[in-house]
Amino acid sequence: MVSRTTIDAKTLSRMFLAGAKNLEAKKEWINELNVFPVPDGDTGTNMTLTIMSAASEVSALTDPDMEMLAKSISSGSLRGARGNSGVILSQLLRGFTRGVRKLDTLDAPAIAAAMDKGVETAYKAVMKPKEGTILTVAREAAEKAMEIAEETKDLESFFKEIFAHAEETLERTPELLPVLKEAGVVDSGGQGLLEVYRGAIDGFLGKEVDYSSFKAGKGASLQKISPQAEADIKFGYCTEFIILLNKELSSEEEHSFKKFLNSIGDSIVLVADDEIVKVHVHTNHPGEAIERALTYGALSRMKIDNMREEHQEKLIKDAEKLAREQAAQEEEEEAPEKDAGFISVSVGNGLTEIFKELGADYIIEGGQTMNPSTEDMLNAIAKVNARTIYIFPNNKNIILAANQARDLTEDKTIVVVPTKTIPQGISALIGYVPEKDAKENEESMTEAASKVKTGQITYAVRDTRIDDKEIHEGDIMGIGDAGILAVGQDIEGVAKETAAAMVDEESEIISIYYGADIQEEQAQALTDALAEEFPDCEVELNMGGQPIYYYLISVE
Repeated sequence: MVSRTTIDAKTLSRMFLAGAKNLEAKKEWINELNVFPVPDGDTGTNMTLTIMSAASEVSALTDPDMEMLAKSISSGSLRGARGNSGVILSQLLRGFTRGVRKLDTLDAPAIAAAMDKGVETAYKAVMKPKEGTILTVAREAAEKAMEIAEETKDLESFFKEIFAHAEETLERTPELLPVLKEAGVVDSGGQGLLEVYRGAIDGFLGKEVDYSSFKAGKGASLQKISPQAEADIKFGYCTEFIILLNKELSSEEEHSFKKFLNSIGDSIVLVADDEIVKVHVHTNHPGEAIERALTYGALSRMKIDNMREEHQEKLIKDAEKLAREQAAQEEEEEAPEKDAGFISVSVGNGLTEIFKELGADYIIEGGQTMNPSTEDMLNAIAKVNARTIYIFPNNKNIILAANQARDLTEDKTIVVVPTKTIPQGISALIGYVPEKDAKENEESMTEAASKVKTGQITYAVRDTRIDDKEIHEGDIMGIGDAGILAVGQDIEGVAKETAAAMVDEESEIISIYYGADIQEEQAQALTDALAEEFPDCEVELNMGGQPIYYYLISVE
């Protein structure tokens, strides 16, 4: 067998897509490695959505050179980054692509240098890097690559030796991070990175990889679906048309349009050139696809087929109604520019209304159950007409994505207030003072958030041990800012124990936000019980409407 000592852009593209595909296949398993056994454990999902955003762009390229490939990987992952693990992965890819974009081919030393650049970039993106995580696995893999690059010319041997070392490093993460050891798991982000490496090596070796799940793009051919698939498909209308562009579609607009189509349907094909765009989508609301397409130009060769031949009239009326609503929204006059605007991440109707009442201009739906991406943040920033915009992530797993959006914004001043919970975000927003400048408000709002203790009441999805507490699947848990505060079988009992663990002699206010699965009468009974137990505190009740978390409890 002839040794291979270099790779070109085509090979690197194949390796990247294979790595993305392998990560996608393992995402649920990776989710289960999260230390906290909560139903929103999402490391695998966040990393997959991040890399698939880049894979979508890469798979749309035809015969790319290294610079085109590097740009697609970097921009796609950067904008699609979700959660801390996703942002770190995007930074590893960003640094790596910076190291290779000016080269035509890559040998072992070039690959090692690019891996090292990726690690450097990722560590800079994290304010307080923690060892025993994805960062450790990436760093040790890069160090191994640098160590053996000069002596190991054959890339198959080079990649396999790096992978073996990364695997050993992952096995050592519980020794570096005690919480992993107690829970009996390796780091989930590190495992995700290992799966990217594993898939990339398969791609290098030419193993067969199924790319069918990637969104089709330029140069893609339309695939016919089987009659059985048509019978089972949940989106009833096959919608096709050609857009005669007013102007050439930028890569950002094309990516945004694809993302929009994906949000309303599936079986998407979008083929673009300088003057026209061919679109195919299966959706229940073709009116939405058409209205969005009209913002780019006139439409031609429109064709809508009902694939199920049922509920036809209702679906047409729904699509037309949504299309009219969108058109009416677009006709509304843009609000005048303000000095300050506010973007908050929220989940649940009640919590969203609270933020709106406090002056939030734009709500990003998401939070615990689906971490918003950097691109979600950028879209929100574009819709708030203010010179200075304050962002409240309200989840520690969203702060890095918000910071990344801030760094990508040039025409507005973006201030990320590092709120880690919804109650912290509420207190921070209340603390805004118009007379203060951006820096002063950032400091005062951050301080206000830091004074809020938060308890979250939810259920365990698996057996584990954490914070010296035995937890079994189905148990009710009270999770505080620094760990598990209470475990039991009764929601209200755990809520009371959690509140008691947070209240001290300086506490003045207890706020309760009840979730979608709790009745108001239950929540009122808990409020009355806490008011009786802590007579020196004011206890207030709010409808939160949040999923998964029965109660959010804050103490100030």
